Amino acid sequence: MLFGFGFKNKTVKELRKNQGLTAKELAQKLKLDTIDILKYDHTKLKDVPEPLQTKLIPILRGDYMDKIPWL
Repeated sequence: MLFGFGFKNKTVKELRKNQGLTAKELAQKLKLDTIDILKYDHTKLKDVPEPLQTKLIPILRGDYMDKIPWL
């Protein structure tokens, strides 16, 4: 994955802000509590536990935007 180089070295907060999402909005998309997102906000994405990391990556990468019909 050459285009994603350094993606996992950024913090969850930085990636979340790049997508324009608040912690509450991200938690709603993942169907989690806001406190769960805030707990890992200042950690690097590669240090987040695996089940949560696999849920976070598509949203923080912006893959969900590809499914919007008017774009």
